[in-house]
Amino acid sequence: MIALLIPVLMPIAVGVLLMAFPPRQRKIMLAVVFAALAIGLALAIGVALQPEDALRLTLGTVAEGLTFYLQVDAVGKLFSVLVAFVWLLVGLAAFEYMSHEHDEPRFFGFYLIVEGVLAALCYSGNLFTFYVFFELMTLTSVPLVMHELTHEAVMAGLKYLFYSVGGAFLSLFGLFLFTAQGAELTFTAGGVLDSTSASGVARLAVFLMILGFGTKAGMFPMHGWLPTAHPVAPAPASAVLSGVITKAGVLGILRTVYYVAGPELIRDTWVQYAWIGLTLITVFMGSMLAYRENVLKKRLAYSTVSQVSYVLFGLSLLQPVAFVGALLHVVFHSLVKNGLFLSAGAIICKTGKTKVDELKGIGKEMPVVLWCFTLAGVTLVGIPPTSAFVSKWYLATGSLASGIPVASWLGPVVLLVSALLTAGYLLTVSIDAFLPGSDYNYAALEKHEPTWQMLVPIVTLTALAVLLGVWPGGLTSLLTGIAGSVL
Repeated sequence: MIALLIPVLMPIAVGVLLMAFPPRQRKIMLAVVFAALAIGLALAIGVALQPEDALRLTLGTVAEGLTFYLQVDAVGKLFSVLVAFVWLLVGLAAFEYMSHEHDEPRFFGFYLIVEGVLAALCYSGNLFTFYVFFELMTLTSVPLVMHELTHEAVMAGLKYLFYSVGGAFLSLFGLFLFTAQGAELTFTAGGVLDSTSASGVARLAVFLMILGFGTKAGMFPMHGWLPTAHPVAPAPASAVLSGVITKAGVLGILRTVYYVAGPELIRDTWVQYAWIGLTLITVFMGSMLAYRENVLKKRLAYSTVSQVSYVLFGLSLLQPVAFVGALLHVVFHSLVKNGLFLSAGAIICKTGKTKVDELKGIGKEMPVVLWCFTLAGVTLVGIPPTSAFVSKWYLATGSLASGIPVASWLGPVVLLVSALLTAGYLLTVSIDAFLPGSDYNYAALEKHEPTWQMLVPIVTLTALAVLLGVWPGGLTSLLTGIAGSVL
């Protein structure tokens, strides 16, 4: 079905044309970008509404067993709509933020190209196609990190590239091992390998791919690029890196374990136990590092290291309730973290303040932004009735029901400790922002609220993060159906 190529090629084509022929008037450029982003969301929703069996497209065969193949299932629909929705809101916020930066056509050009590549990633029908677009996602997103072209930005971009390529090589080695054993690489719910006859090599391949794709998800020990790349990238780029691109690593692991290898292949093996251990280490470590960090965007980056591994922990349990909690947290964390990074971007854009200890009284100057930051922080902690409470409840319940020695009780303990640390590194910012103390100079108070272009995305993301916790039924039912198909 050739229509599958439109959500992929349209933003890529617009992005390339935007850089090759930048409009002379900024208003025209922004109108083109907004139209492309809005159409991208409409196309993603249109694809999501189509029957799954009508959405398959073979693009060609590279070699025996290696075919470019697009196919849309429930997981692809979920991720593609999430990407397009977040991309539109963050892009709108970038209109104001990037007005203070140089070379806007280059930023928005690559921004649109990455959206197209991510659409192809979501619609990939086999592991080979997924891997190719996963590599393209890295190469096209590096310019977003390097955008300012300072020495610090270039070094951060190179670190992001080296980590990503290193992780991709691990995934490629796993792909070779799968192929050498004649494994079918087409994504099939529940996996395609026979767990009773599979060899230890197949399990090694799965572990290598978990480590490889886990690099993009910020899983220990390959998490180091996140706290380096985020502070130097423009805030809109930091937002999508943290809230969306890390989820590409999650999607890679999800596809490998649940749609190629099959969960039974690694259940109660060293692969599952090692994976669980790495996720819990990452959850605790990321929260501790965030708690100690003074640079606001770097604090949020360490928070992402921790929170994305909540998702990986849920997936590693190979348990239906935990699986639902993991996918719920994919959605909720994307909304919250994009809102937090856009709030941080608004603060930087309007005041130039980048460190937490500089933000005393900022709530008096930017009340709407800081109220959104506070509500997003409350959500990320997991306080009811916000959305992250729902996802963390599913994760903890699934962990207790898994029956896995040690991990079944240690998981909820680590999640609880991480939640307390999250309150420590996010809510303390809000307390100082709104209650600066008697030494705050109220006479010098100035309002620094951003324009509607930045406020609308921040308020929208925050509202959804809270309200989806009040009415999670529809999303939970969808994800329960996906869990039933793979477990």
